[in-house]
Amino acid sequence: MASQTFDMIVIGAGPGGYVAAIRGAQLGLNVAIVEREHMGGICLNWGCIPTKALLRSSEVFHLMQRAGDFGLKADGIGYDLDAVVKRSRGVAKQLNSGIGHLMKKNKITTFMGEATLPAKGRVRVKTDNGTQELEADNIVLATGARARELPGLEADGKHVWTYKHALQPPHMPKRLLVIGSGAIGIEFASFYNTLGADTTVVEVMDRILPVEDAEISTFAKKAFVKQGMTIREKTMVTKLERAKAGVQAHIEQAGKTETQAFDTVISAVGIVGNTEGLGLDALDVKVEKTHVVTDEYCRTGVPGLYAIGDLAGAPWLAHKASHEGVMVAELIAGGQPHSVSPEAIAGCTYCQPQIASVGLTEAQAKEKGFDINVGRFPFIGNGKAIALGEAEGLIKTIFDAKTGALLGAHMVGAEVTELIQGYVVARQLETTEEDLMQTVFPHPTLSEMMHESVLDAYGRAIHV
Repeated sequence: MASQTFDMIVIGAGPGGYVAAIRGAQLGLNVAIVEREHMGGICLNWGCIPTKALLRSSEVFHLMQRAGDFGLKADGIGYDLDAVVKRSRGVAKQLNSGIGHLMKKNKITTFMGEATLPAKGRVRVKTDNGTQELEADNIVLATGARARELPGLEADGKHVWTYKHALQPPHMPKRLLVIGSGAIGIEFASFYNTLGADTTVVEVMDRILPVEDAEISTFAKKAFVKQGMTIREKTMVTKLERAKAGVQAHIEQAGKTETQAFDTVISAVGIVGNTEGLGLDALDVKVEKTHVVTDEYCRTGVPGLYAIGDLAGAPWLAHKASHEGVMVAELIAGGQPHSVSPEAIAGCTYCQPQIASVGLTEAQAKEKGFDINVGRFPFIGNGKAIALGEAEGLIKTIFDAKTGALLGAHMVGAEVTELIQGYVVARQLETTEEDLMQTVFPHPTLSEMMHESVLDAYGRAIHV
């Protein structure tokens, strides 16, 4: 069978792969993309986008319950879970079809099927219409990741769910156990708790949201407990006994084990890279802890072979994958792009209240030996937050005391996932505290709190 030859072949059409393909095509490369399941990958079909659609429904439901706070009347408030899920799937489907359009628009050849790498520079694709042989000097692996499943805690789709089951629930949980308090676990805990599930979150680390600044984690925990969640830290689920009506969970804390009954369990204990079946061993591609090892330019060590996004390790964020995709495409086309710094990538969690951060936490800054100035500003001191009825929150900024460089910014509260980009741009432009202090922030806005937090780091806050 004759091979089809391309300048660049991308394996995986998620937010890393499809963006890499588009950028490559923009730069004049002849590009092919291979996808085994859904254009748009996990993010668009089963992750970022549909979860935000669900969370928007729960946010509106939460506001409806607070109608009286705004001088409004709303009677007979309720929800239709099937309709909530249908809306979420509709949003994902709309964007999924949009990716196919972008491939055609950019003249990218698309193959729907399973890819393997039989040799360097070659890709074999098993499709419904037989096997396709492809060749390219440059191949980009963007196969993503899937939910980690721990022994004894495997999902069954009935009472024990992964994020996929939680997006299309077979029933509304009454007593819900969420194992893991990273972004995925906390978002689903927030969604189902808002809809009325009796929700318990178990975290093996000493605090929930362990990658966030400790102060932000503590603030979020208080908010979740106030909303009725049970939060258990330094705790493990060691076993799940499954029955027709639900699950008996063996929960271990401080050396003591107890058993609790739940009708639903969501396992959110991390992800593993999709490295299997590609033929990486034969190519001597280095894989550690299920992730392909790369340098700062996503090069695998095999000439012409790159790995981007979740496959290449943390942070497991769609926008990191997309930026890496652009960088790799530009590198292949002969450019000299900047590498992607993990510390420049913002993390966003869309629970209630929202959480967002970029750069170093206070503890990390101290560990690295920085002499720091830390500023804080509470939502209760902001007019717009009070007018919105969202007076619970905090913005925290961390500066290098010697240079004035913004080392990190951490937020919890309404709309912080939108606000964080102001600090991301500031860090990218190597802004100092003086630049931020001299910036005029519009009034009345939530963004004014960003200004006040900077001022507070230097003892100059006005409204607190």
